[in-house]
Amino acid sequence: MNNGHYEIDPTVSRFIVRAFAGGMLSALGHNPTIAIREYSGQAMFSPESIENASLHLRIKASSLSVTDDISDKDRREMERTMNQEVLETDKYPEITFDSSKVSASRAGDGQYFMNLTGELSLHGVKHSQPVSLQLALAGDTLRAHGEFTVRQTAYGIKLVSVAGGTLKLKDDLKCSFDIVARKTSA
Repeated sequence: MNNGHYEIDPTVSRFIVRAFAGGMLSALGHNPTIAIREYSGQAMFSPESIENASLHLRIKASSLSVTDDISDKDRREMERTMNQEVLETDKYPEITFDSSKVSASRAGDGQYFMNLTGELSLHGVKHSQPVSLQLALAGDTLRAHGEFTVRQTAYGIKLVSVAGGTLKLKDDLKCSFDIVARKTSA
């Protein structure tokens, strides 16, 4: 029987957030891509009991960084705004996701389509968050990739705008991930 305990390996995993410009000047706008740099987590998964699968993820809110090809000055200003005005990382240093419900179907040998629902805690607010993903199990390695959308205003996050509101970020953020986790002896 597979013990099913996995630890996320952030050195080979990727977690990206994309924001989109809106407003009258959105054609001139910048759609920032933000990498989540510091996170950890555990997954439980066993082909014998898929319904007991779970995911627990912890993200250091101040570790988000803009990855776009922009000037260092613009990058520093965007990251300062994100940390101080948007995420308020001094007040809310951690973002967490804890799954509570799982449904899955087998897609092939060691391959699964999964839907997780869990509590996303962001900016001091918790909401139910659905996440769809594809999971592959090979030996002692679990790999999951997928995407989901987060609505900033649902978490009390104010939408960033510049130029008198003619250029602002849209409410929905698209989050995508490609996570690798390795079996532990726990």
